[in-house]
Amino acid sequence: MRLAHLLRPRTVVSAHCDLPCGVYDPAQARIEAESIKAIAEKYQANTDAEFRTRALIIKEQRAELVKHHLWVLWTDYFKAPHFEKYPELHTLFNEATKLAGASGAKGSADPAVADQLLAKIEEISKIFWETKQS
Repeated sequence: MRLAHLLRPRTVVSAHCDLPCGVYDPAQARIEAESIKAIAEKYQANTDAEFRTRALIIKEQRAELVKHHLWVLWTDYFKAPHFEKYPELHTLFNEATKLAGASGAKGSADPAVADQLLAKIEEISKIFWETKQS
């Protein structure tokens, strides 16, 4: 009984994210998506088979990083009050991660697909920065 009393926290804190704010930023996903677009453009402009193979491998790696950065924002930064205020967030994240995945940028070398991904990330980013103002 006495040990439990000694180990009980004296101060209770809360935060809307896992760590103090400032560690999350949709720019990480955007930078990787911009890389995907640049790679797709270079892929389209080059006929060398080895170059194109390397480009696809790197593009797929970047797409996985986009998904990772989006998932971290979706699951670690955004909380219930955000989803209540911005009910479109779940759909935006779902669409963005699919655009980064096999049915999107990961499975396509079309720069237009990367543009669609960048547009979704921009929508998420606008909401993210609105939440940082409040």
